[in-house]
Amino acid sequence: MKSIASLGLLGLTLALGACSVLEGDKIDYKSSAKGTSLEVPPDLRQLSRDTRYAVPGSSVSANALAASQAAQPSGPQTAATTLGDVRVERNGNQRWLVVNRPADKLWEPVREFWLENGFTLALDQANLGIMETDWAENRAKIPQDLIRSTLGKVLDSLYSTGERDKFRTRLERNAQGGTEIYISHRGMQEVFNTSTKESTVWQPRPADPELEAEFVRRLMVKLGVSQEQAQAAAASSAARPPAARVASANGAPVVQIDEGFDRAWRRVGQALDRTGFTVEDRDRSQGLYYVRYVAPKADKKEPGFLGKLLSFGSSEKAVAPLKYRIVVRSQGEATTVSVLNAAGAPETSANAENIVRVLADDLK
Repeated sequence: MKSIASLGLLGLTLALGACSVLEGDKIDYKSSAKGTSLEVPPDLRQLSRDTRYAVPGSSVSANALAASQAAQPSGPQTAATTLGDVRVERNGNQRWLVVNRPADKLWEPVREFWLENGFTLALDQANLGIMETDWAENRAKIPQDLIRSTLGKVLDSLYSTGERDKFRTRLERNAQGGTEIYISHRGMQEVFNTSTKESTVWQPRPADPELEAEFVRRLMVKLGVSQEQAQAAAASSAARPPAARVASANGAPVVQIDEGFDRAWRRVGQALDRTGFTVEDRDRSQGLYYVRYVAPKADKKEPGFLGKLLSFGSSEKAVAPLKYRIVVRSQGEATTVSVLNAAGAPETSANAENIVRVLADDLK
């Protein structure tokens, strides 16, 4: 009877919560239990390398890269606002910071930023210039209904939004000695997997550009920009970039984008971050991202929140990741993104089709 009563109370609180609306843009993150993971493809793990804060394509000289950047057109798709030594740039719904400070001087402030916002770090690799938070829940989305206000934190663990978020931050040096900082979001949601609603599974939900923009704004404040200036800069508008489409070239699946190499390279990098690929290395001069990928298992099931509260883990043996190369090739304002296998040969498998589809969906 006690368990039935507890379930009844839980159902009542969730029902009441569903009737409430979150006011404003509150953010109050709390990371899940230490050591938990939500294993879904693409692969989430990283390998350690010696490309510390590398400019994409480290084989390119600083002079050549500076000349390339100077020659890049400043067309209407990109907007920039400079505040002190911090500049926010935007291309469509993608925002990133350009900071006139060395990357090694920014690592600790950025690390502190995520800890101060309620996250724990699942990945903290300065040699890669990448840090990634653990899965966390935005507790501000949980309505402050009568029951929760009355019982307080006694039964706080029974409340859940049914959503989890993870953020990846990538720091890259530029040719002027400054740093570009990119923040990407990944989301999961809990859904019923049977018509009787007896069990649940976790499945991906779309990346949220507004969450990314909010944390870009907050990071600007952390780096010395005032609240008002950061708000105005992050809200600056830019034209929507061209959509991506799936096509076929020489029998292999590809993504086609109607824009030049510089913007396409940046967008593909952001898409790889958002969709959770492990980027082991990159060579901008060759237009190559070296990635690892774990193919999805159609019959894989994850324990739901009601079954294991905050335990995202799986007892299944991990599937070995496969290595691929994502190639970005441009001619004028037309870019093709394709997949090569580890040996550098065109890939035509189902995995290549999945990778192309994942990237195209994020680039739309």
